[in-house]
Amino acid sequence: MLDLPRFTAAAVQACPVYLDPAATVDKAVSLVHEAARGGASLVVLPEVFVPGYPYWNWTMNPVQGSPWYERLYRASVDVPGPYTDALCAAARRAGVVVVIGVNERGRNSLGVLYNTLLIIGDDGRLLAAHRKLVPTWAEKLTWTQGDGSTLRVHRTSVGPLGALACGENTNPLARFTLMAQGELVHAACYIALPVGPEDYDMAEAITLRTAAHCFEGKLFTVVSCSRISPEIADLIAGDDPQLRKQLARPRSALSGVFGPDGRPVTEPLVDEEGIVYAEIDLGRCVQPKQMHDIVGHYNRFDVFRLHVDDRPLRPLVFPEEQS
Repeated sequence: MLDLPRFTAAAVQACPVYLDPAATVDKAVSLVHEAARGGASLVVLPEVFVPGYPYWNWTMNPVQGSPWYERLYRASVDVPGPYTDALCAAARRAGVVVVIGVNERGRNSLGVLYNTLLIIGDDGRLLAAHRKLVPTWAEKLTWTQGDGSTLRVHRTSVGPLGALACGENTNPLARFTLMAQGELVHAACYIALPVGPEDYDMAEAITLRTAAHCFEGKLFTVVSCSRISPEIADLIAGDDPQLRKQLARPRSALSGVFGPDGRPVTEPLVDEEGIVYAEIDLGRCVQPKQMHDIVGHYNRFDVFRLHVDDRPLRPLVFPEEQS
């Protein structure tokens, strides 16, 4: 018999304890347990939640932002490492699948930070650390590119689960790669973005991206977005009233759950801190696939072919490792 789970998902919208990894992990653990008490089997937390997003890339020149990079690097996460272990333990104790974003330190260079999504099973096992393939715009001042080795769908207790960070959800090839592996549950992790162009509505952008992926793939997406706390605004804006006003711009964050018709399953949360709960029934993915199955009958693989290089990128390979 086909097993298509029904479960409750929790989309967390929250701000980190900025640049404080220990306090932010403690907050994440608390949110995981709160969501589990609310009946969730899947809990999704924001992009680079630990220990926060490098907003200075958007508000300072590279020289001004360089000391902030060092501060972020020192506060970032090792995978594996004690903070990762704490998050895995929380997932195991709560009995839930967890997706959470972290700044991950590279192992071989002080100049390497990754925007990473940790995907943790309900048994506490770290299933994957997906590194964002392409940092967006100003983010290139902070993060190194990931590679295709982590572009995978994972078999979990809530179904086939994939995850992408922020702007990756705009990349049709990355999204197709997950859909073609049978993804039915998608985690989309974002940051609040009030520092973009004046006409950029982040909440609308998230809605459009999410609706597109759900409708094209006939799947569910759980969206989690961070917030900017007054403490973050104080640190980044300093005495600049214009920047402080910009950081308070409305419609900079949206979290929620969307269904295979592209519509929200329940009312999304905009800007405010909280948790959105929604019921997911993967059985709803079957009938829409009969109409448009872009990874099956509604495609022409004799015409189109996507090749994905899933080899991990390494800065150094010794001859004996090639034999």
